[in-house]
Amino acid sequence: MSGWTLGIETTAHTLSFGLVNPDGEPFPAASDTLRPDEGGIHPREAADHHKDVAAGLYQKVLDMHGLQPTDLGAVAYSQGPGLGPCLRVGASIARGIATRLNVPLIGVNHCVAHIEIGRQQCGCDDPVLLYVSGGNTQVIARLNGRYRVLGETLDIGIGNMLDKFARQQGIPFPGGPKIESLAKAYLERCPEPSMEGLELPYAVRGMDLAFSGLLTAAQRLVDNGQPLDAVCWSLQEHAFASCVEVAERAMAHTGKRELLLGGGVACNERMRSMSTMMAEDRDGSSHAPPKMYCIDNGTMIALLGALELANRTTSLEGSAIDQYLRTDQTPIQWA
Repeated sequence: MSGWTLGIETTAHTLSFGLVNPDGEPFPAASDTLRPDEGGIHPREAADHHKDVAAGLYQKVLDMHGLQPTDLGAVAYSQGPGLGPCLRVGASIARGIATRLNVPLIGVNHCVAHIEIGRQQCGCDDPVLLYVSGGNTQVIARLNGRYRVLGETLDIGIGNMLDKFARQQGIPFPGGPKIESLAKAYLERCPEPSMEGLELPYAVRGMDLAFSGLLTAAQRLVDNGQPLDAVCWSLQEHAFASCVEVAERAMAHTGKRELLLGGGVACNERMRSMSTMMAEDRDGSSHAPPKMYCIDNGTMIALLGALELANRTTSLEGSAIDQYLRTDQTPIQWA
């Protein structure tokens, strides 16, 4: 690979520029996230945010690592899946930089990028991936040259569910970290918690998951007077146990012994500990990359772009975004 690869991530609320050096080594990204005072993420507002901060962030990531634009040898960007208006901003920025520098352009699959940064950071060979983020919840394994989805959410992503529950309690975006802290507070005052009065529907549907009923039932517990910290604990326990159960089934079905977490909800310590316990019970191992690489970041886009450059690039004519791009639509030509 000649020169550094720049990665641009704009699938949702975060604009992020990351870098991979000519040896394929990833470097920390420069990121800026839209955090509305109330409500959720509006795609057009997020896109406007990305346009407003793009120039400054681009210069920041170059300055962070002592680079000039001429040090760049390729530009990668999230081609999908994600929010259409946000993806279009990233694609436009990538086209502009690649054209001005006359370097290759490569559009990559955001979901696959989460897998590859996790594999690189954790040293995993052929894991089952538990991908838990705001917009996605999938259990994935590699088979016949593609990452296959063995199970996924039938309604909303687990992170979206947590954020919606938090929003109903007046907690601003992102709500997941506050739910985690409230659940920990409940355990501090109730070291031996009981599910009595805190039961919620189980989210497993065969090999798939469904979280909307869990969300409604948790809100009903709050409305009926249950303490918020107790409901947060129960919500995490039910939702995370469901994800880990499907991941365990996938490991049993495929015979794989490694579990890899990815996505923003993989930052949650309870999710990590549940996954570790399950994997160790199966004489396997559970892995999670550093938290800065669990959340959406430009470095993972740069890494996947660098991996794919040996086999393909993206023409300007073929650079349109695909907001419904599936994990299993990307051929694995680099592993």
